[in-house]
Amino acid sequence: MTQALGAVHAPTAARARQQIKLLLDAARDGRTATIRRESQGVALVDSERLRRTLELLVTVAPVVVREGGEWDAYLPGLPISATGATLEAVVDDLVLAVREYADDWNARLYAAPNHADAWGFVQLVGLSDDRQLRAWLTRETA
Repeated sequence: MTQALGAVHAPTAARARQQIKLLLDAARDGRTATIRRESQGVALVDSERLRRTLELLVTVAPVVVREGGEWDAYLPGLPISATGATLEAVVDDLVLAVREYADDWNARLYAAPNHADAWGFVQLVGLSDDRQLRAWLTRETA
């Protein structure tokens, strides 16, 4: 385990298991915390800090239109759409559709080349509760 300038780095998974408290404390505090396993490196981060950062970095924005007495919404570049009788209903349906896509991405789509770039979006969905997700989709303050 190395600690340089407050950062915590575990060179192996075995060492990380021995020092998990140090790693978690560093991540909670916003300091760099990493674990290596063979040639793979992973970073531990505070989930709320990551969620707030992803809110700013993930730029997909819903397109909402009213057609034929119904509201429709979709996310450009993603296979996600929703329909509702009211604006509130279409946003509720969009939240469900976004969650379904994130579930599918985590189950199998992560390996598909045409879905690989959705990683940040999927992480944001997974780290957000429905209120936060709705606020992000509508660009309201949560």
